[in-house]
Amino acid sequence: MKNLLPILLIVLAALTLGACQEDTTQPSANLSQPSPVSTWYPLTLDDQIIQAQFAVDRREQSHGLMDRDSLGQNNGMLFVFPETQRMSFWMRRTRIPLDIGYFTPDGVLREVYQMQPYDETAVPSIRSDLQFALEMNQGWFAAHGVKPGDKLDMNQVKEALRDRGYTPAKLGL
Repeated sequence: MKNLLPILLIVLAALTLGACQEDTTQPSANLSQPSPVSTWYPLTLDDQIIQAQFAVDRREQSHGLMDRDSLGQNNGMLFVFPETQRMSFWMRRTRIPLDIGYFTPDGVLREVYQMQPYDETAVPSIRSDLQFALEMNQGWFAAHGVKPGDKLDMNQVKEALRDRGYTPAKLGL
């Protein structure tokens, strides 16, 4: 019995390690599954090309860019809502200074605001006909000459939403 214990421990360790290894016999991506929020999509805003992650469901939206230490120079997060509304964002657990742009359903940028790290003061929109919010590094909109009236390429937005497993028409697009 005493000699059997080390053998059992080795077998148990081997089984545990085997369970943690990736199964390389299966494809790494199941094409029938929607892409995760961590997927980056190219978007054109005015004449600027950015890479954006899409926050569509409540869980993704409430987490947003929290707990990140940095954001790529032309990277951001697009928040997509199922209907128009007055927007309001804050910076709970968000370490990166950001700009937020609020957009109407046709992809037109209407308002831009600065947001400070960890500031839990709401940054509300003036308008109530907004459906998208885009968070970028602070100063990005001004540095790239992007201003109210400029437009997102809505075909790219719809394509990314389809890739994420959403039906654009069900989101009013």
